[in-house]
Amino acid sequence: MDGSTPLGQLGVLAVQDVNITPRMRHLELFTRTGLLTVLWHGPRDADAALIACGGAMGGLLGPANGLFQFLGDELGARGIATLRVSYRRPNDLDACVIDAGAASEMAIAEGARSLVVMGHSFGGAVAINAAAHLGALAPGVVTLSTQSAGCEIAGMIADRELLLVHGGRDELLPVWASEVVKEIAGTGELVVYPPAGHLLLECADELRELLPGWITGVLGRD
Repeated sequence: MDGSTPLGQLGVLAVQDVNITPRMRHLELFTRTGLLTVLWHGPRDADAALIACGGAMGGLLGPANGLFQFLGDELGARGIATLRVSYRRPNDLDACVIDAGAASEMAIAEGARSLVVMGHSFGGAVAINAAAHLGALAPGVVTLSTQSAGCEIAGMIADRELLLVHGGRDELLPVWASEVVKEIAGTGELVVYPPAGHLLLECADELRELLPGWITGVLGRD
């Protein structure tokens, strides 16, 4: 395996790839530096995919009452894969960016030619960094309650579609964190839900309305 790629950098020792349901695979990559877990919704050979990254504590559900699970089911029904990433070392930005890159590499190896990268909180920095390295393969980025730390590279995605979502009552990261990222990127649309906190529970329904259409639009699937 090429050590210059994210998968190559992981030093994968073994892989388990099990179909949990007809529409979801559970992959475990045993590496020298920890276990990387990926839940893969939708077609194995999809030509477009969403890479979904959690926060500093890791996790697979995402915010807003299991938003990542919902998107996996919803987009899978439209022929778009969703890869939900559980990090080897949560809160280690460099390692988590490699994990997101490895998931992207897996999707590309099986046919994906266009990706949207999404991240919640700390995962917003992961998404921005991963998309910057992916280049034209990642025409879209979504951040949810993002931090600004680690997003200094956001200018590298100035030519992409960028959607930033934040809660007006975020108790951990104020709205200005998304505003700073948008300013660094020099592009993007910031959507603020005034009643919502960091987990965006109060706007879960609105996100389920907003995100599938935005993602499919960026991926050319309107």
